[in-house]
Amino acid sequence: MITWVWKPFEALSTSELYKIMKARQQVFIIEQLCIYADIDGADPQSWHLLGLTPNKELVAYLRVLPPDNHRPAPAIGRVLILPAMRGQGLGRQMIAEGMRQTQQQFPGQAIVLSAQHHLEKLYREFGFQSIGEPYLEDGIAHIRMRWSG
Repeated sequence: MITWVWKPFEALSTSELYKIMKARQQVFIIEQLCIYADIDGADPQSWHLLGLTPNKELVAYLRVLPPDNHRPAPAIGRVLILPAMRGQGLGRQMIAEGMRQTQQQFPGQAIVLSAQHHLEKLYREFGFQSIGEPYLEDGIAHIRMRWSG
């Protein structure tokens, strides 16, 4: 059973923040071989969704950046499921919970994301539509997507 925890940055404990950074490093930098600045300055303004096991192990995570002058809609990003938990439907649960929380936090607004291209079909199941053509980001094909409600 996974417990979903939705928090702004300032409400995260140092232990939670450590677990988030460790998971993001494990998936995005080590597993996907992407050398990039994961600590990008956006976390303090973002909302964070943590998927925790009963013993408080972080196994799933995403963040939501609020709309601003450069981004007219909230944006889901840094979506991950740790390798040991993949293939169990946890990704779909997390996307559903992330969308629910984002809609509550930013009612009446569209939601945007940049999906790895091979996950485009998954996001379409949730009503996201592709915007433009696939592009490379850190050597991985991505597609911009938008959910309008």
